Formats: sequence, C-alpha cells, structure tokens
Amino acid sequence: MRSLAIGIWAQAKARPRAVAAAGLLLAAAVGAGGWAVAGHHSQAPEVALTSLQTALHIRQPPPPPAPAELQARLDALAAAYHEPVGIAVVDVKDGWTAAVDGDSAYPQQSVSKLWVAMSVLDAVDHGGLALDQAVVVTRDDRSVFYQPLGERVGEKGFATTLHDLLRRALTESDNAANDKLMREVGGAGAVTDALAEKGLSHIAVGAYERELQARTAGLEWRPEYAGWRFKEARSKLPDSVRDQALAAYLADPPDGASPSAVAHALAALERGDLLSKASSETMLTLMGEARTGRMRLRGGLPPGWKIAHKTGTGPDWRGASVGINDVGLLTAPDGRVYAVAVMMRQTRKPVPQRLALMQAVTRAVADSWRARNAAPGPGDGRQLATGPQVPADGGL
Repeated sequence: MRSLAIGIWAQAKARPRAVAAAGLLLAAAVGAGGWAVAGHHSQAPEVALTSLQTALHIRQPPPPPAPAELQARLDALAAAYHEPVGIAVVDVKDGWTAAVDGDSAYPQQSVSKLWVAMSVLDAVDHGGLALDQAVVVTRDDRSVFYQPLGERVGEKGFATTLHDLLRRALTESDNAANDKLMREVGGAGAVTDALAEKGLSHIAVGAYERELQARTAGLEWRPEYAGWRFKEARSKLPDSVRDQALAAYLADPPDGASPSAVAHALAALERGDLLSKASSETMLTLMGEARTGRMRLRGGLPPGWKIAHKTGTGPDWRGASVGINDVGLLTAPDGRVYAVAVMMRQTRKPVPQRLALMQAVTRAVADSWRARNAAPGPGDGRQLATGPQVPADGGL
C-alpha cells in the first residue's frame, strides 16, 4: 500500500523498538500471503533481524487480481454515492484485494477499539495481562457519550474483569470500557507499538476516546465532562471553534486508517497471524456478538452468511456525520472468508442511503462468491449476532 503522509499518526507513535522496525520490514518482505509475527517485546533485535534476513530470500507469489466484476461493481457503488467513500474487500485465503480509494486515511472512530482489544490480547498471550484478572473502574475512568459501564461506577468504583471490559468494548462499543483497556495496556503509545510490531501500518489509534472526542469538538478534556455532560459543554462553544476543530480532525485524523489496511489487518487476524489461537477466537467471537450496526454490513447478508464486525460512528455537525464506518469478516456458507471495510469520512446522505451503500457492498461480495463457488459447505462456527441496536453518537 502506498505511504500516507499523516503527521498526527507519527506523533501518536511512542518509542518504536528495534523489534518493531524489524517486524515492519519483515511484513513488507513476506507480503500479504501470510507472515509470521516477529516475536514478543522482549525478543532480541538480532533474532528478529535473522528472521528478516531469511524472509528476504523467500519469494512469495503475488496475490491474484480481484474479480473484475466485483471491482467494477464497487467502483459503480462508490461513484453513485457522490461523496468520498473508502471500500476494501480482501479474500482471506487467496489474498486478492478489491478497493475504491483504499489507501486514503479515513477517521475510524470506534473501529479503533479493535486495535485496543488486539493489543490487550497480545499482552495476554505474552503473560503481561490475564483475561480473568480483576479490574476496578473508578469515576476517573469515565468517558464520553455511550458508556453504560460509566453509569455503574459508584463511589467505590465498579469491580469487573479484563474479559468483561473487552466484551463491553467490542459488543456494545462502550467508551469507558475501551479507555480503561487502553490504560491497562499502557496507553495509546503502547497500542501503536503493538500495531507496529505486527507490521500493521496505516492504522492509528491516536488517543483515549474522551480526549479524541473533546479535541474534535474544540475542547480540552475535563473530568466534569464525563458522560453526556460533554454534549452540554460542546453546545456552548462558538460555531467557529467547532468548525476549525472538525476541519483539522478531518484533514489529519489522529485515529486515521486506510480501508485497505483495515481489511488486511482483519484478514491477518482471521488467519491467526496476529494472536494466539485462543486470543484470536476470543476476539473474533466477541466481534461476532456485536450489537451495533445491525443494518450496516450485516443488513445486506444473504441467508447462510455470518459476520464478525465493528462499527464506527462519529459526531454530527452542520447536517453531516463524521466517521460512519463498518468493518468486519464475512463468512460464506462454504467457509470462505472475506475481510470488508466501508468507511465514510463525512457524509450528508440520509441514514437510509448510508445503510443502503454498506448493504450493497455486502451483497456485491456475496454475489461474487456465488458466481464462483455456490456449493454449500460448513461455516466456521461464528453466528450472526442478534439483539437491540445500540444508540449511536460519537465513538460508537
């Protein structure tokens, strides 16, 4: 993928390690056909470089081209939307990619919760954290917008576990749970390091949800903004302040990612390239239980298909919505898996039209699969989630 000149992304990176650099080069050398993680944080740099030297001598065949009719259909869907939209579809097994504006940076909003969860599970794999370990969420941990967890915090806090925080962050898009997970793993810099060490470029996290949403509105985070009080503080800002802050965010999103990078990262997760088998299954299962975005990508799934996904929903301002996204893994009836990302930087289209585009992308993938392999087969066991739609506003 082409390099992205995203200044704030670089600012978000904290103390890249020698192993991280080796991991990035190793990923580039081996390519999208399935690379091995270079190692844990404690691995000596020379070990990673030895793996790199070996990898440089391995010639991987390039992935086949994407189905022509699928690419043409995605092009037509994007053109008909008449607003910037990024789309990427990756065949997890064969490695081809069909994309529209796939290498541009789009604000992720709560799609970034995936990478926080991944970094936590990576720490679990290497013994730094445990899924059953006790965690106490305090009033100081409360975030903004949708955070059912924050509402359960009393004067003595709320006792829970790391796994419960993961469940809340991935299935409900709870901002307080996500921010607490980020603290447990060491902050945004630690998540950035984890991404780099796994060779996942062109994906950034930026900051805690509460800080990101505050800066996007033109505010500095204060504890008294916790919960929905943030909206009141935001409403008192001059329109010019909000205009300037939002323009800066859209021009250089600190949580920016390209659709192609997101889709390839999800494909790597599905292949088991990023986490242990147990941690991969934990993350994929929780993604399959997501309660948000029932009418986004999921809404276009034909019978027999399954999805594990994560949505992103940013703030509304002056008749437009920011960071309207859905990314996930679609599993066909025969078990073939496609990683899909649909991302909207800023859209003025009514909600039904946004949903229609995402559903049309899902149907395009299903139709392409049907044209090539309509024979039914066993799936991978993840089930389509059901449940009430979670309200959306900033960071879902």
